[in-house]
Amino acid sequence: MCGIVGYVGSQSALDVVMAGLKRLEYRGYDSAGVAVLADGGLAPAKRAGKLVNLEKELSERPLPTGTTGIGHTRWATHGGPTDANAHPHLDNAGRVAVVHNGIIENFAALRAELTGRGHGLASETDTEVVAHLLAEEFSSCADLAEAMRLVCRRLEGAFTLVAVHADEPDVVVGARRNSPLVVGIGEGEAFLASDVAAFIAHTREAVELGQDQVVELRRDGVTVTGFDGRPADVRAYHVDWDASAAQKDGYASFMLKEIAEQPKAVADTLLGRIDEAGSLTLDEVRIPAAELREIDKVVIVACGTAFHAGLIAKYAIEHWTRIPCEVELASEFRYRDPILDPRSLVIAISQSGETMDTLMALRHAREQGSRVLAICNTNGSTIPRESDAVLYTHAGPEVAVASTKAFLTQLVACYLVALYLGQVRGTKWGDEIRAVVRDLARISGAVDQVLGTMEPVRELARSLAGKDTVLFLGRHVGYPVALEGALKLKELAYMHAEGFAAGELKHGPIALIEQDVPVVVVVPSPRGRSLLHDKIVSNIQEIRARGARTIVIAEEGDATVEPYADHLIRIPATPTLLQPLVATVPLQVFACELATARGNEVDQPRNLAKSVTVE
Repeated sequence: MCGIVGYVGSQSALDVVMAGLKRLEYRGYDSAGVAVLADGGLAPAKRAGKLVNLEKELSERPLPTGTTGIGHTRWATHGGPTDANAHPHLDNAGRVAVVHNGIIENFAALRAELTGRGHGLASETDTEVVAHLLAEEFSSCADLAEAMRLVCRRLEGAFTLVAVHADEPDVVVGARRNSPLVVGIGEGEAFLASDVAAFIAHTREAVELGQDQVVELRRDGVTVTGFDGRPADVRAYHVDWDASAAQKDGYASFMLKEIAEQPKAVADTLLGRIDEAGSLTLDEVRIPAAELREIDKVVIVACGTAFHAGLIAKYAIEHWTRIPCEVELASEFRYRDPILDPRSLVIAISQSGETMDTLMALRHAREQGSRVLAICNTNGSTIPRESDAVLYTHAGPEVAVASTKAFLTQLVACYLVALYLGQVRGTKWGDEIRAVVRDLARISGAVDQVLGTMEPVRELARSLAGKDTVLFLGRHVGYPVALEGALKLKELAYMHAEGFAAGELKHGPIALIEQDVPVVVVVPSPRGRSLLHDKIVSNIQEIRARGARTIVIAEEGDATVEPYADHLIRIPATPTLLQPLVATVPLQVFACELATARGNEVDQPRNLAKSVTVE
C-alpha cells in the first residue's frame, strides 16, 4: 500500500521521483523520502508526515543533481511514522538505498543475524535489514541485480523492493512477491512504480512483472529474471488513459472528481460487451462453456466496498442463473476451510487487483480446483493474471481512498457476469440479456441526473456535521447500499455509522433509535415488488414514531413515502436489481460533504490507504 517510484534516464531524477510521489501519496502518507545517486555517492532525504514535509526539507537543503533515483511514500506497518523509520533505508556505509512495500515476515531473525555480525540498524522497520543484506551480497558479486536475487531467496512474506547502489550509478533494481510493481518504458529512460500513475506523464508503455521476479532498469532497457536468475517472460501493454486523468481538473478533491466521473465510467464499462451476433462477451475467458454449465455454486470474495458490490451481485446471479451464490469477506475466507471443488466458480473483486486478502483467497480457491473469475480495474495486476477469466472495469484511475466510481463499475461488471452465466447456462434468452444491457446503458444518464440534483443533499450533510451517529436502513439490494453508505461515512467523517437490514430493526437495532438521530432509508421501487416497498414504509413509520430524523431515498413518483420523510432525496426510476447504481450516489455525496464540513481530508482519510497489499 506504500507508494514507490524508481527512475533512470537523462532527466533530473529528483524531479521525476517527486512528481511520481505526488501522484502516489494516496497510497501512503505517514512519511516520505528519496535518494538520488550523484557525485559518486547516495544523497538521501526523508521526513515523517505528508509529502509537503519532505518538499520543505528539500527546499531548505537541496540534494545534488542526479539522473538515477528512488522515492517512497509510507503507510506504516513496522515502526511508527518517524524520520528514522521513513524510507529509503541505507546500509551502514551509505552505499545502498532501499524502499519497500509489504511485510518481511522473517525480519526479526534476519535482524538478529545482522546485529550478530556487527551491523548497526537505526530503525524499527523490517525494511532496513534488506539494505544491509544487499550490501553484504553486493560486496561479493558486485552486481546489484544478482545481490537482489540472492537476498529475495531468503525473505519470507509479501514485498516489493526497489534499490540503488552508489557503485552502479545508472541502475535501478526492483523485485516483487505478492505486491504490486510495474515498469514504464520511455525513450532512453525507464521507470519503476507501484502504480502506473507515477510515470504516466512520461510514458504510457508499461511492462507487468510476474511473481518472484527481479527487474534491472538501465537507460537502454530492462532485464527481467526470476529469483532463480533465469530469464523471465514479460508482457508489455499500453496504458489507455493519460496524465490528465489523474489530476483534479479544478475539483476540490479527487473524490469529488471521481464522483462526477461516474456516468462516463459506467458507460465505458459497458462498451463493446455485445458482439456482432448479439451475444454478451467478457474480456478474457479461459473457462470452457461446458465447465461453466457444470458450475453448481458461485462464491464471491472481496473486501470493503468491493464486498458490498458482491452482496448486490448475489441477488442478480441467483435471480438470473438460479445458481446458489455465497459472498465471503476475503480476509476470512481461507481460514474457515470453505467447501470448494472444481464445480465451484469463485469471483474475486478488487479495484487494484493487488488486494492481498483477495489474492490469497483466490490462490486458496485454485488449490481446491475451483475456477476463478476476476473483476478488476487495473490491467496487468496480479489478481487478473492469476485468474481463469477477467472482466475489466473501465473506471480509469481512482485516487481517493474511499471508492466511488470503482464501486459503480464493479456493480456493472457483476451484472454482466451474472448475465454471461445466464447466457452460457441457457437460463436467460438473448433478447432478455440485451434488454437488461439496454437498461444498464440508461443508468449512465440516470447517474448524471442524480448528480445534478445534489445541492439539497450537500446542505443536509452540512447541517448534520455535529452529529455523532447516522444509521442506514435498506431491504433487498438496498441493504448492501445501506452498508456502503455507512462505510463511506465511517471512512470519511470518522463518525459512528451502521447499516442494517430494515427487517432486522425489531430484532435489536431499533434500540438505537432516539430523538433526532438521523436515519437514512433506501426505499425500493413500488413497482413490481410492492410488498417489499410496503414493508420498508412501515419501517420508516416505526423509527419516526420513536423520534428518528428520517432521510428517505426514493424513486421519482413514489408518493407513499412523502408523509414520513423529514428529508426526501429523489432518484430516477430503475429496475429493482439495478437501483443500487443510482441509490448509492447520494450517499457518496452526503459522506463527502459531511466529512468536508467536519474539516477532514476526504482523499486521504486517517489510518487508511488505497490498496491493502498486506494481510
